Amino acid sequence: MHPELRQLRHFVAVAEELHFGRAAQRLHMTQPPLSQSIANLEDLLGAPLFLRNRRMVGLTAAGSALLPEARRILDEAGALPELVRRAASGEAGRLALSFVSTAGLGMLPDVLRRYRAAFPGVRLVLHEATSDVQFDDLLSGRIDAGFVIPLQPGAPAGMADPALDYRKLLDEPLVLCAPSGLAALAAPGPVWLRDLPPLPLVIFPRTVAPSLHDAILACYRAAGVVPTIGQEAIQMQTIVSLVSGGMGLALVPQSVSNLMRPGVEYRALRDAAPLAETGLAWRRDNDSPVLKGFLDLLKKD
Repeated sequence: MHPELRQLRHFVAVAEELHFGRAAQRLHMTQPPLSQSIANLEDLLGAPLFLRNRRMVGLTAAGSALLPEARRILDEAGALPELVRRAASGEAGRLALSFVSTAGLGMLPDVLRRYRAAFPGVRLVLHEATSDVQFDDLLSGRIDAGFVIPLQPGAPAGMADPALDYRKLLDEPLVLCAPSGLAALAAPGPVWLRDLPPLPLVIFPRTVAPSLHDAILACYRAAGVVPTIGQEAIQMQTIVSLVSGGMGLALVPQSVSNLMRPGVEYRALRDAAPLAETGLAWRRDNDSPVLKGFLDLLKKD
């Protein structure tokens, strides 16, 4: 058996007062039940906690060892109601988030700053992953929410599974990412796709982001250009690095232009640039107060 919190409170009061009468007054009880409680605690622990005689009460070595631990246990127990309240209100706990690379280069840093300011007691666990991986992680419960590229523009992430919910957060235009020094980029300002040299296209695999893949190819078709896909990559950082290495051109969401690499230029398009959509997905049945607080914060945008 373990000591009860009531017994530890009685022990601490006597240890601090070193007088059973004063300790009983402090605890709003009479002395006999207090003495009995201490005796029961000593029997339970198998050692005397106090030296007693008619003139004084003192702590034994065992009592001196117990006192700081008893205070710690009582302090922790006293903090439990506030801990439970904070957890129930979403002010404390753990929030696991995943994000596509475009979100990491765009909206995510500002969202995280605002969330940490509003909920400093929540531990954030972050993981970069493609949308298809995030859908699996959401369904398995490995993450609470994910910043994803939807399977179709404007379509809910529930297209991946009806167990998922979705909220659109951002539409941003695609821009050109090209190797520096192309003649077509000699003049400043936006460019036409038809004026670019026939370099291979570096693009997301369709299996990873079908909406983005299809939007890029549709933009080329609308410009009357038939691209040759030279390389596929699942991370925007990799796509930009491949362009920097002269492997071809890419159309990327505007936020990717925050990623600077030597030998790369970003330009707006004169063509009707399609929009790349980013949103947040989560499980419909996830009733976590921490997740609710995160969703409420995003509603304010």
